Amino acid sequence: MSRGYRLLERNYRTRHGEVDLVMEDPAGTVVFVEVKARRTASYGTPEEAVDARKLHRLHRVALSYLQRKGWLERSARLDVVAISWQNDGTACYNHIENAF
Repeated sequence: MSRGYRLLERNYRTRHGEVDLVMEDPAGTVVFVEVKARRTASYGTPEEAVDARKLHRLHRVALSYLQRKGWLERSARLDVVAISWQNDGTACYNHIENAF
């Protein structure tokens, strides 16, 4: 995710939950990033782990962050970074911008 993004917070927590990364993209958009990883498909894909319940919590955490910073007028989005491993041990990354 280097593509000019700037890290603002890591593991930002509130009483509503946690988001893995808070970044700022080159255009100034605040990007809340949920990182999901799976070693096997036994529990589904990493992307499937971000269900409606998780999405609701992430939204509340993001809103809390934006309120705390006084940034409610700033552009913001939620990205998912999905990491999975192939049989040979190679990691595969999928960065889904504006996932939901």
